[in-house]
Amino acid sequence: MILDLFRLTGKVAVVTGAGRGIGAATALALAEAGADVVISARTESDLADVAKRVGEAGRRALVVPADLSDLDAAAALAPAARDEFGRLDIVINNVGGTYPRPFLETDAEFLEEAFRFNVGTAHVLTRAAVPIMLEHGGGAVVNISSVMGRVSGRGFLAYGTAKAALAHFTELAAFDLAPRIRVNAIAVGSVATSALSIVLTSDEIRGRMEQATPLRRIGSAEEVAATALFLAAPAGGFVTGKVLEVDGGTQAPNLDLGLPDLS
Repeated sequence: MILDLFRLTGKVAVVTGAGRGIGAATALALAEAGADVVISARTESDLADVAKRVGEAGRRALVVPADLSDLDAAAALAPAARDEFGRLDIVINNVGGTYPRPFLETDAEFLEEAFRFNVGTAHVLTRAAVPIMLEHGGGAVVNISSVMGRVSGRGFLAYGTAKAALAHFTELAAFDLAPRIRVNAIAVGSVATSALSIVLTSDEIRGRMEQATPLRRIGSAEEVAATALFLAAPAGGFVTGKVLEVDGGTQAPNLDLGLPDLS
């Protein structure tokens, strides 16, 4: 049956930023498809809730509370998976993000921090995972990028630059690791998660964002998780080096920060 191509029975995944939002939804999607998961984020109570739901889906979760801006902590998740479950097949590099900031307030340190948190974490975890994945024939890596990596809007220079770098990192890593490890990314548009909670509580702002999105709505974490499942599972077995756009058809930023012209 075609749905068998979405099964992950006997597989093990690491999901970063898994305490809520896209990371939590993805960890649950992988578990429902049959995978055991290592889940990591800063807040242990959030992870405990996700682990409980993974257990309800019949799978096991290893909870690793960590500040993943510490690259050593990010890299340590790969051997943790092998120590707990004996293997590692899937890495979901979801942790990341950077607050908007006007150009003249974006110093080199802020830009470097954005790159480190969005690209450095993905690189060190993937690099640590590769030898372990190869022990059982290979695996799949899915990086969570953003629509802001390909469109332009004021205030997003650090975030957009980092996410554009992550997208091209995906393409380059796919060539380096083929044919045994597939590497893909998802360029996410506006999704209803805690990261957008401030703006989504305003009916006026939410309405403007929806009208600026061709599908006229905000996306869900589950829709991104479903795409990640496709890319991680045998269903996506002939896909590598690609950035799938899950953004409601967005071709320009749907959130205007209202930053003025320079004077």
